[in-house]
Amino acid sequence: MANSLLGVLSALPEELVHLSDRSGESTVIGGLAFGRGQIAGRDAVFVETGPGKVNGGVATALLLDRFDCRALLLCGVAGGLDPGLGVGDIVVGTNNLQHDFGLDRETGFVAIQPGSRPSKGDEWAPGYPLSEALVTRLRQAIDGLALDPLPEEVGAGRRVPAIHFGSILTGDVFINSETTRRRLRERFAAAQAVEMEGGAVAQIARRWGADIPVVNRAFLPVAAHYASLVAHRLAPVI
Repeated sequence: MANSLLGVLSALPEELVHLSDRSGESTVIGGLAFGRGQIAGRDAVFVETGPGKVNGGVATALLLDRFDCRALLLCGVAGGLDPGLGVGDIVVGTNNLQHDFGLDRETGFVAIQPGSRPSKGDEWAPGYPLSEALVTRLRQAIDGLALDPLPEEVGAGRRVPAIHFGSILTGDVFINSETTRRRLRERFAAAQAVEMEGGAVAQIARRWGADIPVVNRAFLPVAAHYASLVAHRLAPVI
Protein backbone atom coordinates (compact mmCIF):
# COMPACT_ATOMS: atom_id res chain seq x y z
CA MET A 1 0.00 0.00 0.00
CA ALA A 2 2.87 2.39 0.74
CA ASN A 3 3.52 2.75 -3.01
CA SER A 4 -0.11 3.49 -3.93
CA LEU A 5 -1.53 6.96 -4.49
CA LEU A 6 -2.40 8.52 -1.13
CA GLY A 7 -5.58 10.51 -0.51
CA VAL A 8 -5.17 13.27 2.09
CA LEU A 9 -8.32 14.81 3.59
CA SER A 10 -8.98 17.71 5.95
CA ALA A 11 -12.27 19.37 6.77
CA LEU A 12 -10.91 22.94 6.97
CA PRO A 13 -8.28 24.92 5.03
CA GLU A 14 -6.33 25.66 8.22
CA GLU A 15 -5.86 21.92 8.66
CA LEU A 16 -4.72 21.26 5.07
CA VAL A 17 -2.29 24.13 4.58
CA HIS A 18 0.66 22.42 6.31
CA LEU A 19 0.17 19.14 4.46
CA SER A 20 -0.03 20.01 0.75
CA ASP A 21 2.81 21.33 -1.39
CA ARG A 22 0.18 22.40 -3.98
CA SER A 23 2.62 21.52 -6.76
CA GLY A 24 0.27 19.74 -9.14
CA GLU A 25 -2.91 20.36 -11.06
CA SER A 26 -6.27 20.83 -9.40
CA THR A 27 -9.56 19.24 -10.42
CA VAL A 28 -12.99 20.35 -9.18
CA ILE A 29 -15.63 17.64 -8.82
CA GLY A 30 -18.95 18.26 -7.12
CA GLY A 31 -17.71 21.55 -5.74
CA LEU A 32 -14.64 19.95 -4.14
CA ALA A 33 -11.12 20.86 -5.30
CA PHE A 34 -8.76 17.89 -5.56
CA GLY A 35 -5.13 18.96 -5.86
CA ARG A 36 -2.25 16.71 -6.79
CA GLY A 37 1.07 17.02 -5.00
CA GLN A 38 3.42 15.21 -2.69
CA ILE A 39 3.78 14.64 1.03
CA ALA A 40 7.09 13.28 2.32
CA GLY A 41 8.01 12.41 -1.27
CA ARG A 42 4.85 10.37 -1.82
CA ASP A 43 2.39 11.20 -4.59
CA ALA A 44 -0.94 12.27 -3.14
CA VAL A 45 -4.27 13.94 -3.86
CA PHE A 46 -5.35 16.58 -1.32
CA VAL A 47 -8.92 17.71 -0.65
CA GLU A 48 -10.68 20.05 1.78
CA THR A 49 -13.88 18.16 2.52
CA GLY A 50 -15.86 20.57 4.67
CA PRO A 51 -17.17 19.42 8.09
CA GLY A 52 -19.42 16.45 8.75
CA LYS A 53 -19.82 12.81 7.81
CA VAL A 54 -21.60 13.39 4.50
CA ASN A 55 -18.88 15.75 3.28
CA GLY A 56 -16.17 13.35 4.41
CA GLY A 57 -17.92 10.41 2.75
CA VAL A 58 -18.41 12.20 -0.58
CA ALA A 59 -14.78 13.29 -0.74
CA THR A 60 -13.61 9.78 0.16
CA ALA A 61 -15.74 8.13 -2.54
CA LEU A 62 -14.34 10.50 -5.14
CA LEU A 63 -10.74 9.89 -4.03
CA LEU A 64 -11.26 6.15 -4.32
CA ASP A 65 -13.28 6.15 -7.55
CA ARG A 66 -11.96 9.04 -9.63
CA PHE A 67 -8.33 9.06 -8.48
CA ASP A 68 -7.89 5.37 -7.55
CA CYS A 69 -6.36 6.22 -4.16
CA ARG A 70 -5.75 3.08 -2.13
CA ALA A 71 -4.66 4.62 1.17
CA LEU A 72 -6.12 7.57 3.06
CA LEU A 73 -4.76 10.03 5.62
CA LEU A 74 -7.30 12.21 7.45
CA CYS A 75 -6.01 15.16 9.44
CA GLY A 76 -8.14 17.53 11.47
CA VAL A 77 -9.25 19.23 14.64
CA ALA A 78 -10.77 17.10 17.39
CA GLY A 79 -12.08 17.48 20.90
CA GLY A 80 -10.29 15.59 23.64
CA LEU A 81 -12.15 12.88 25.53
CA ASP A 82 -9.26 11.44 27.49
CA PRO A 83 -8.59 13.74 30.47
CA GLY A 84 -4.92 12.86 30.12
CA LEU A 85 -4.67 14.81 26.84
CA GLY A 86 -3.27 18.33 26.86
CA VAL A 87 -3.29 21.33 24.54
CA GLY A 88 -1.52 20.55 21.29
CA ASP A 89 -1.44 16.78 21.79
CA ILE A 90 -1.81 14.60 18.71
CA VAL A 91 -3.88 11.42 18.47
CA VAL A 92 -3.13 8.88 15.75
CA GLY A 93 -6.36 6.96 15.28
CA THR A 94 -6.12 3.18 15.45
CA ASN A 95 -9.90 2.70 15.30
CA ASN A 96 -12.71 4.94 14.00
CA LEU A 97 -16.17 4.61 15.57
CA GLN A 98 -19.38 6.50 14.78
CA HIS A 99 -20.96 7.37 18.12
CA ASP A 100 -24.27 8.68 16.74
CA PHE A 101 -25.41 5.71 14.60
CA GLY A 102 -27.42 3.10 16.43
CA LEU A 103 -30.58 2.13 18.28
CA ASP A 104 -32.42 4.53 20.58
CA ARG A 105 -34.18 2.36 23.16
CA GLU A 106 -36.03 3.09 26.39
CA THR A 107 -32.99 1.79 28.22
CA GLY A 108 -30.67 4.16 26.35
CA PHE A 109 -28.79 4.58 23.10
CA VAL A 110 -26.80 1.67 21.68
CA ALA A 111 -24.18 2.44 19.04
CA ILE A 112 -23.93 -0.09 16.21
CA GLN A 113 -21.88 -0.43 13.05
CA PRO A 114 -23.28 1.92 10.37
CA GLY A 115 -25.38 0.01 7.87
CA SER A 116 -25.55 -3.18 9.94
CA ARG A 117 -28.80 -4.98 10.83
CA PRO A 118 -28.37 -6.80 14.14
CA SER A 119 -31.86 -8.33 13.78
CA LYS A 120 -30.60 -10.14 10.68
CA GLY A 121 -27.52 -11.45 12.42
CA ASP A 122 -25.12 -8.82 11.09
CA GLU A 123 -21.98 -8.01 13.03
CA TRP A 124 -23.04 -4.88 14.90
CA ALA A 125 -20.08 -3.91 17.09
CA PRO A 126 -19.04 -0.43 15.88
CA GLY A 127 -15.57 0.43 14.66
CA TYR A 128 -13.11 0.29 11.79
CA PRO A 129 -9.80 -0.76 13.37
CA LEU A 130 -6.45 -0.62 11.63
CA SER A 131 -4.51 -3.81 11.20
CA GLU A 132 -1.89 -4.58 13.81
CA ALA A 133 0.77 -4.58 11.10
CA LEU A 134 -0.12 -1.04 10.03
CA VAL A 135 -0.22 0.24 13.62
CA THR A 136 3.26 -1.21 14.12
CA ARG A 137 4.52 0.62 11.03
CA LEU A 138 2.96 3.88 12.23
CA ARG A 139 4.58 3.58 15.64
CA GLN A 140 7.93 2.85 14.06
CA ALA A 141 7.55 5.82 11.70
CA ILE A 142 7.22 8.36 14.51
CA ASP A 143 9.69 6.70 16.86
CA GLY A 144 12.20 9.32 17.94
CA LEU A 145 10.16 12.30 16.67
CA ALA A 146 10.55 15.13 19.19
CA LEU A 147 8.11 18.07 19.08
CA ASP A 148 9.06 21.56 20.19
CA PRO A 149 7.39 23.21 23.21
CA LEU A 150 4.22 25.19 22.51
CA PRO A 151 4.68 28.91 21.81
CA GLU A 152 4.09 31.21 24.78
CA GLU A 153 1.18 32.94 23.03
CA VAL A 154 -0.87 29.74 23.18
CA GLY A 155 -1.30 30.30 26.90
CA ALA A 156 -0.71 26.69 27.92
CA GLY A 157 2.83 27.14 29.18
CA ARG A 158 5.88 25.74 27.46
CA ARG A 159 4.57 22.18 27.50
CA VAL A 160 5.75 19.74 24.87
CA PRO A 161 2.83 18.15 22.96
CA ALA A 162 2.62 14.38 23.18
CA ILE A 163 1.70 11.85 20.48
CA HIS A 164 -0.92 9.25 21.42
CA PHE A 165 -2.44 6.23 19.68
CA GLY A 166 -6.06 5.23 20.25
CA SER A 167 -9.69 5.23 19.15
CA ILE A 168 -11.33 8.34 17.70
CA LEU A 169 -15.10 8.86 17.71
CA THR A 170 -17.08 10.49 14.90
CA GLY A 171 -20.49 12.16 14.93
CA ASP A 172 -22.41 14.88 13.12
CA VAL A 173 -22.33 17.27 16.04
CA PHE A 174 -19.81 19.78 17.35
CA ILE A 175 -19.36 18.94 21.01
CA ASN A 176 -18.82 21.76 23.49
CA SER A 177 -20.27 20.06 26.56
CA GLU A 178 -18.44 18.54 29.49
CA THR A 179 -21.47 16.35 30.22
CA THR A 180 -21.41 14.89 26.70
CA ARG A 181 -17.65 14.47 26.84
CA ARG A 182 -17.92 12.42 30.04
CA ARG A 183 -20.82 10.38 28.62
CA LEU A 184 -18.88 9.48 25.49
CA ARG A 185 -15.81 8.62 27.51
CA GLU A 186 -17.87 6.30 29.71
CA ARG A 187 -19.61 4.64 26.75
CA PHE A 188 -16.44 4.25 24.67
CA ALA A 189 -13.83 3.75 27.37
CA ALA A 190 -10.85 3.54 25.03
CA ALA A 191 -11.74 6.62 22.95
CA GLN A 192 -9.33 9.52 23.17
CA ALA A 193 -10.88 12.13 20.89
CA VAL A 194 -14.04 13.00 18.98
CA GLU A 195 -14.48 14.66 15.58
CA MET A 196 -16.88 14.78 12.62
CA GLU A 197 -15.48 12.94 9.56
CA GLY A 198 -13.21 9.97 10.32
CA GLY A 199 -15.86 7.31 10.89
CA ALA A 200 -17.52 8.12 7.57
CA VAL A 201 -14.19 8.09 5.71
CA ALA A 202 -13.47 4.66 7.19
CA GLN A 203 -16.97 3.39 6.34
CA ILE A 204 -16.63 4.33 2.66
CA ALA A 205 -13.11 2.91 2.47
CA ARG A 206 -14.29 -0.39 3.97
CA ARG A 207 -17.09 -0.59 1.40
CA TRP A 208 -14.54 -0.05 -1.38
CA GLY A 209 -12.16 -2.66 -0.08
CA ALA A 210 -11.21 -4.10 3.30
CA ASP A 211 -7.52 -3.58 2.58
CA ILE A 212 -7.72 0.22 2.15
CA PRO A 213 -6.08 1.72 5.25
CA VAL A 214 -7.45 4.93 6.78
CA VAL A 215 -5.18 6.71 9.23
CA ASN A 216 -6.97 9.41 11.22
CA ARG A 217 -4.90 12.01 12.98
CA ALA A 218 -6.63 14.53 15.21
CA PHE A 219 -5.16 17.70 16.64
CA LEU A 220 -5.99 21.14 18.04
CA PRO A 221 -5.61 24.26 15.84
CA VAL A 222 -2.48 25.41 17.70
CA ALA A 223 -0.86 22.08 16.86
CA ALA A 224 -1.20 22.30 13.06
CA HIS A 225 2.55 22.63 12.62
CA TYR A 226 3.26 19.71 14.94
CA ALA A 227 0.62 17.64 13.20
CA SER A 228 2.23 18.22 9.83
CA LEU A 229 5.52 16.85 11.18
CA VAL A 230 3.77 13.66 12.25
CA ALA A 231 1.85 13.43 8.96
CA HIS A 232 5.08 13.57 6.97
CA ARG A 233 6.41 10.68 9.02
CA LEU A 234 3.27 8.56 8.56
CA ALA A 235 2.52 9.21 4.87
CA PRO A 236 5.27 6.96 3.44
CA VAL A 237 4.22 3.89 5.45
CA ILE A 238 0.42 3.85 5.00
